[in-house]
Amino acid sequence: MIRHLVALRFKAGTPEDVKQGLMEDLAGLDERIDGILDFRACPNISVEDPLVRGYRDLFWFDFRDASVRDAYLADEVHRSIGARIVAELDGGAEGVFVLDFEA
Repeated sequence: MIRHLVALRFKAGTPEDVKQGLMEDLAGLDERIDGILDFRACPNISVEDPLVRGYRDLFWFDFRDASVRDAYLADEVHRSIGARIVAELDGGAEGVFVLDFEA
């Protein structure tokens, strides 16, 4: 299994309903991409502010294997949602941090 973990640094003032809508759109990808095992989104509640560096929101997908992860990365709907997310981030693509690992 591949866990795809994404930390986000949204612009100050990004409305919660915008964030929620983006997460709901990501959650819907399991209907398009076979092999998505799980999706979760939550706030980062760490109190280590200097280390958090503004990455206060995160989500992750669990993929059956790397081929499913690769299909997700290439998926046109995912790319569209990703572009909408990046438009809301502090620093654009600099406001996203991605980790993939086998779990």
